[in-house]
This record gives sequence, C-alpha cells and structure tokens, in this order.
Amino acid sequence: MSKFREKYESFLTEFSKGKTMVLSTSENSKVSSRMMSVVCISGAFYFQTDRTFRKYRQLAANPKAALCIDNIQIEGLCRELGSPMDNPPFCRAFEECFPGSFRAYSALANERIFVLEPEYVQRWVYRNNVPFIEVFDIKKQEYEISEYRGI
Repeated sequence: MSKFREKYESFLTEFSKGKTMVLSTSENSKVSSRMMSVVCISGAFYFQTDRTFRKYRQLAANPKAALCIDNIQIEGLCRELGSPMDNPPFCRAFEECFPGSFRAYSALANERIFVLEPEYVQRWVYRNNVPFIEVFDIKKQEYEISEYRGI
C-alpha cells in the first residue's frame, strides 16, 4: 500500500461514518455556506437536500464545493444521485448517523442526494503542541505533511 493510501485510509477511519459539517457552494461569484448532515461511504461524502433550495441550484450551476469541520477542509466535485430512498447504502448510513433527519426528510418528494468526490483534503494536526498541515491530493494520490512555521 502506498504512503498516500495508508495515510488517507487512516484519515477516513478517524473521520468516521457521519458528521455535521459546513457545506460551501457558489454561483455567479456568490458563495454561501450552511450546516449539513454528511455521511462518508467508501471515501466519498454524501448529503441530501431539497431541490427547491439555493444550495441545490448552486450545485447544479457549479459542482465545485467544499466541506469543513473543525480543522479539516475537503474540496471536490458534487453530483446528484437521485432520491435518497432509491439509494439503500445512503439510507442505511444516514439513518444510522442522523435518524431524526432521515425520518423527517429522506422520503420527501423533493429530497435529492449529492455525493462530493474529494479532490483535496487539508487538515491541521498537532504533535506535542507543534502545528502541522497535512495535505491529501486525491487526484495526484500524493500525501504531504509539513510543520507550520508562520514565516
């Protein structure tokens, strides 16, 4: 296994199955962000939204998006997958991680799933109170970690 693969698999394991994250989208140079319930399945990040919402329109116009939580930022391309109830793996993961949202929204007619395929992941890690920036370039399959010196 390559160093990139080993480190990225470790990151995904630490990330766990589901988190509430900030999703940022844009259209016509206008950026917006909102909290989303996100599940990770096989290294990709899935969420659902109503197709009448602004984030849906923004993703339809510009599939580039970013997710953020704590010291982690994930950039990638989103694509729509259809209705949540037509995707059993998503339903299982989403119901396990966010049962209230699953019950309230997943079966609604306007709900749609998006998957964000990551292209770039960056996170700050600390070793003995020393900050490091860890970068996963998914497209190039490259891993880098460097101490942050602030100069």
